[in-house]
Amino acid sequence: MANLNKVMLIGNLTRDPELRYTPGGKAVTDISLAINRMWVNDQGQKQEDTTFVDVTLWGRQAELAQQYLSKGRGVYIEGRLQMDTWDDKETGKKRSRLKVVGETMQFLPDGRGAAGGGSSTGGAGAQARAGGAGSQQYSGPPHGGSAAPAEDFQEEDDIPF
Repeated sequence: MANLNKVMLIGNLTRDPELRYTPGGKAVTDISLAINRMWVNDQGQKQEDTTFVDVTLWGRQAELAQQYLSKGRGVYIEGRLQMDTWDDKETGKKRSRLKVVGETMQFLPDGRGAAGGGSSTGGAGAQARAGGAGSQQYSGPPHGGSAAPAEDFQEEDDIPF
């Protein structure tokens, strides 16, 4: 049987990232995202719910997050779910929590419409993938358009369907 563990999130940081390093020298940071969901209830009133999700970033991603992200900044994360378990020192009981390990990160404008970052490589189109040193790249214009210049496009009057 096939398995799939994939998470895609868009949200705003609830605090500034704090970069730290493992004893082996690998960069790691934990960020928390606030993800809003809006809907209209049966009475026609707008409702809003916020979910807070913890995300761990490793390597170059962690360094880029610390360098370019700050509280309130928007970010898109693709990753996987991971269960953390530990013994609570106060109660002695086993504890667990579900978190996201980020594999892809894309910087987005914050809720106020500012791209932030102060760098052309750290703007709204900057991306980072896990495991790649210096894997930051510009995502370019939206996908789906024609590669031909607009003036070369001629609309056909005869539609075959």
